[in-house]
Amino acid sequence: MAIRKTMVAGNWKMNGSLELVTQLSNAVNSVKSNEIDIVLFPPFPLVPALVDSGVTTGTQTLSENTPGAFTGEVDAQLIKDLGAEYVLVGHSERRSIYKESNATVAAKFARAQQVGLTPILCIGESESEQENGQTEHVVAAQIDAVIEKLGVAALKHSVIAYEPVWAIGTGKTASPEQAQAVHKFIRDKIASLDSDLAQGLTILYGGSVNEKNSELLFAQPDIDGGLIGGASLKADSFTAICNSAKGTV
Repeated sequence: MAIRKTMVAGNWKMNGSLELVTQLSNAVNSVKSNEIDIVLFPPFPLVPALVDSGVTTGTQTLSENTPGAFTGEVDAQLIKDLGAEYVLVGHSERRSIYKESNATVAAKFARAQQVGLTPILCIGESESEQENGQTEHVVAAQIDAVIEKLGVAALKHSVIAYEPVWAIGTGKTASPEQAQAVHKFIRDKIASLDSDLAQGLTILYGGSVNEKNSELLFAQPDIDGGLIGGASLKADSFTAICNSAKGTV
C-alpha cells in the first residue's frame, strides 16, 4: 500500500501583512519536519516574502489562461517563477462568489500542472445540498470535471481538499465520522479507476479546523491533514495543529 504524506495547509484568504509573514514563518520553521508537509497560502503580494523565509508556499488561485490581455489575473508561470509550489483551485469562495464552474476549476487545475505547480483541488457541498442528501453527487461531479478533462492519472500529482461549505468559517465542523465517510467515498471513487493512485492520494479536510478538533479529525484513516482557514493566521493555533498532525503520522 502506498504511503500517503500528511499535509497541513494554511489559507490566509484576503488577510495578512509582512508582520504576519515573520510571525508565521518563524512558527512554521520551528515545527517543520520530514513527517508532514506544511504549506501557507497568502495573498499574492506576500508570496515572495514567504518563499524567502523558507516556508513552502502556494497561491489561492491562478488564471486558467496563458499570458495575455487579462487585467488583474495572475499567470501560473509567474507564480512558479516566484517560487510558489502549490495553488488552490476551486475553493468554495471562488466557486460561490466568483461563480467559477466545475469546467473553469478543471481548466485552472490543468494550467497549474502545465507549469509544474501542484494543484489542491477543493471540493464540497453547500448546506442545502448536504441537507438534501446530495453530498456524494456534488463532490463526485467536482472530481469528474477534472478526470474528464485530463484523465484520472492527473490526480496523482495533486492534492484533494474536502471542505463542506456549511462548515467553512461558521464554527460548525463535520464530526470526525462524518468527514471520514466523505473522504472514504472520495478515495473509493478514485480507486474504482486507479487503486494505487487512490491509496497514495493525500486528501485534506477543511472546515473550521482548529487546535481543539484537529487531532481527532486527522486520526481518521482517510483524512491526511487539513486545509486551515482562520487558525492559520495565529501562530500558536497553527503550530498546535501541525503538531497534532505529526502525532497521527
